[in-house]
Amino acid sequence: MLISPAYAQDIGGMLGSLGSATQFLPLVLIFVVFYFLLIRPQQQKQKETRAMLQALKRGDKVVTGGGILGTVQRVQMTTNKDGKQVESNEVEVEIAPNTRVTVLRETITNVIRPQVANDAKPVKEKAS
Repeated sequence: MLISPAYAQDIGGMLGSLGSATQFLPLVLIFVVFYFLLIRPQQQKQKETRAMLQALKRGDKVVTGGGILGTVQRVQMTTNKDGKQVESNEVEVEIAPNTRVTVLRETITNVIRPQVANDAKPVKEKAS
């Protein structure tokens, strides 16, 4: 017989290097989805928390990690290695009248902002 048998080629042989790239495409798509749904929002929340802790001032109502409610009485200052005054990691919080405790800044989980009521402003009557 002079006719050789013909064998079918697989699709990977025809596509060459493109076949291996399509194998990694689902992994890349999964990483992109994880980044936008999990990693990026968590980074933004951490950034907001750091900004909130840096903006602490006297009179702010705070909640600690242990669930203690209190009012910031003093943000302690320390001297850094350059001789400049910087805010310390410790904050003095009043948890009851004449009862103050010192807490670490990192243990403060939330700053309570008072909510303004949605009452309509009283209408001033014009004098005729």
